Amino acid sequence: MRDTLAIILAGGVGSRLNILVKHRAKPAVPFGGIYRIIDFALSNVMNSDLTRVAVLTQYKPLSLMSHIGDGSAWDLSGRTREVKILPPRTGEEDSDWYKGTADAVRQNLDFIESRPSSQILILSGDHVYYMDYKDMVKYHRAIGAKVTVAMMTVPWEQTHQFGIAILDDSGRIIDWEEKPKKAKSNLASMGIYVFDTDYLVESLKTTTETDFGHHILPKAMQDGQLYGYIFKGYWRDVGTIQSYWDAHMDLLDPASGLDPQTWGVVTNLEAGSMPCDWPPTRVVPGAVIKNSAISAGCTIKGTVINSVLSPGVTIEAGSTVTDSIIMHKSTVSKDCVITKVIADKEVFFGPGSHVGDPSATQANKDFPSHLNTGITLIGKWARIPKNASVGGNCIIFPKVSEDDWTDPVLPSGSTLKK
Repeated sequence: MRDTLAIILAGGVGSRLNILVKHRAKPAVPFGGIYRIIDFALSNVMNSDLTRVAVLTQYKPLSLMSHIGDGSAWDLSGRTREVKILPPRTGEEDSDWYKGTADAVRQNLDFIESRPSSQILILSGDHVYYMDYKDMVKYHRAIGAKVTVAMMTVPWEQTHQFGIAILDDSGRIIDWEEKPKKAKSNLASMGIYVFDTDYLVESLKTTTETDFGHHILPKAMQDGQLYGYIFKGYWRDVGTIQSYWDAHMDLLDPASGLDPQTWGVVTNLEAGSMPCDWPPTRVVPGAVIKNSAISAGCTIKGTVINSVLSPGVTIEAGSTVTDSIIMHKSTVSKDCVITKVIADKEVFFGPGSHVGDPSATQANKDFPSHLNTGITLIGKWARIPKNASVGGNCIIFPKVSEDDWTDPVLPSGSTLKK
């Protein structure tokens, strides 16, 4: 795999994650208690014996860059190993912000050509999955493809979100539709591509098209050079609030196949306050924990059911947290009821507050396509007043303080901004 160069596309806005990406890039969003989303792609690179990787950043990249560091956490630092952060080259006459996936790679062709390689492996930095890329690269080489796309079957109702393909008996892609309204197949692209380096460079140099799914892959299909690699493991695009919550519930379901520890997923323990900085979890007599993932440094005095808690979370006595994701250093005070809530870092729930209503039918009025299934979303550093009542499908923006509440009741579907 030393002659394969990996490129991770990590610059998307990820706007469907709403306030979770207000202060960070989508791949830097925390996941599963101690990880960040990009840890899955980076760990797959490490576990597939790849030694060279470029990470293409763009939107609010600082926390992502800090997290990746020099790549040591993923064994990507050394004389023959490297991870390079490649932002858009703003200010240059021939460059601009990345306009799409293909344009992002095109802007870095000089980097690609300076690292001799036979194949280029292009990945997305915002998916949760485990894959041994060696198998896909071996398949690509064995069938003599110029371009190979990792594909898996998805529910028919989700096909409009993906590139959809039809394969012939040899594995060649003979029909391709990018995010079709009415799909002919439910075999979907995972956003993972293997290109022969020469073919990729030539394709990008001879066109100004900006997107792989819409432009580069259909051209490769016309050339008869596009093949599909069928993947049957766990994979989820966590690009929406619903899918992000669903993936956390998968984490708590042994039958789901999502198992970061077994997969060998690692994170950068030296970036910020991570588990190595925290004392062991403290569970006091009388506390109840059921089917939950509790990180180091948590203090549990109340009840936690079917929830994921990041390091440093405190659940005080008399409180119940159910079906929720509570991130680093957040505090649930006494006698709270928290149900189907995603709370970002350092959120404070005042004593007696009731937050979340999974039965809510009113979609969020400001972001109806983002929150409509009863999840309530709380932004980083927000503070919920004592005895507040917050419905389902609500959004509370980052840094909202007690003084920003004109009424202790926030009805379902409401948004509260600073």
